[in-house]
Amino acid sequence: MKPMIGVMPLWDDDKESLWMLPGYMDGTAQAGGIPFMFPLTDNEDDLLRLCNVCNGFLFTGGHDVSPSVYGQSPLPGLVFPCEKRDRLEHIVLRYALQKDRPVLGICRGIQFINAALGGTLYQDLPLQHPSSVSHHQHAPYDRPAHEVHLSQGSPLRKCLNAETIAVNSYHHQAICTLSEELSAMAVSDDGLVEAVWRPASRFLWAVQWHPEFVYLKDANSRKIFSAFVSAAGSL
Repeated sequence: MKPMIGVMPLWDDDKESLWMLPGYMDGTAQAGGIPFMFPLTDNEDDLLRLCNVCNGFLFTGGHDVSPSVYGQSPLPGLVFPCEKRDRLEHIVLRYALQKDRPVLGICRGIQFINAALGGTLYQDLPLQHPSSVSHHQHAPYDRPAHEVHLSQGSPLRKCLNAETIAVNSYHHQAICTLSEELSAMAVSDDGLVEAVWRPASRFLWAVQWHPEFVYLKDANSRKIFSAFVSAAGSL
């Protein structure tokens, strides 16, 4: 049986509509999962019914994580959250941890997971962590922007069988203080944590880069999707 993967929704403020990048769905499907997008709701009863049919959860990119999640006030004019999505993802993440269901976080996903588990974020990298590393590349996004160094002994290094890989990058927030529940799996040259895992979970990985943009031509991205879907399929 193919595992069912619940994919967190993207929201367009201007069009007031839900949307989805095909790479999240297609990368999951190519790895052997059946992805479906959650509605944008914070109704806990409805979300728990949906969670019950999922073998794993994909926390996608998108809006900034609200600084209220990690106990800060927003920097004026620099942070653009979707608070209903924050509430939705709190419910889903709590369920995933309680039931030990596999989780993969991408971009905003790594940020939200870290913040929800007690870590903090840089609200705006250009202001709070200026660097020569290109963390906010221009389109097209299916090309590398910088390198990351994979932590020795980490599951990601074992999965990719590499010490350093080139990744794409499109974000202005990032992990500042790492949650005590998480361990780093990759770090960029300027010291930012670029990938994490939760040792207490069956499978909880998150990356700051975007495998959904490059999985068709990048073997490392396909390996990440496959490791996630394989963990979900082993339940």
